[in-house]
Amino acid sequence: MHVIYGGTFDPIHNGHLRVAIELRETLGVNRIDLVPCHIPPHRGDPGGSSEHRLELLRLAIADEPGLGVDDRELVRGGSSYTADTLHHLREEIGPDDPLVMVLGTDSFAGFDRWQEWSSIPELAHIVLVTRPQAGLPPDSPPSRLLFERRVTNPAMLGRAPAGYILEVEPPLLDISATGIRARLASGRSIRYLVPDPVLARIEELGLYGSDGDECGR
Repeated sequence: MHVIYGGTFDPIHNGHLRVAIELRETLGVNRIDLVPCHIPPHRGDPGGSSEHRLELLRLAIADEPGLGVDDRELVRGGSSYTADTLHHLREEIGPDDPLVMVLGTDSFAGFDRWQEWSSIPELAHIVLVTRPQAGLPPDSPPSRLLFERRVTNPAMLGRAPAGYILEVEPPLLDISATGIRARLASGRSIRYLVPDPVLARIEELGLYGSDGDECGR
């Protein structure tokens, strides 16, 4: 089973990492690949450059063999569409191996506005990480999709290459990249919110600082 967890990771923090570890254990896989996007099509540009976000991500997981980095969206350039990434991965792993993408409830609520959204369940399973105060609008296309494809047993994801949606509720650390950037911009500490190597590199390069020079952007 190949599992990917995408996001801007702007910057990567302990909340991202804890979710990835919890999911790796819940799904019983050896590794989860974190996929940093280049340009998110449904939100503003990241505060950090792709180069620095990728560097911080690699620093964050350097000592964790259960996590990997897939930089294909950064290499590809342009807007990062999940459907494109899944098409490429499906070509690599073949039609029969299970492919899983991780998605938060807040993002899934707007799933029907994604490029080729209706084809995504034919390419991969979806693991839906439930987030507080991020429910789905009743009778919306994402709600109907969840109703039609929901499974409750993680083992089901290994029995088909794609098509299922599994909801999980891992312990969530109350940390946000937005909050981290705000703390850095105001000169406040982010110790224990990000891994120590990430903190050291942010301080070394002066990233996300109050002078407006955020990750060289």
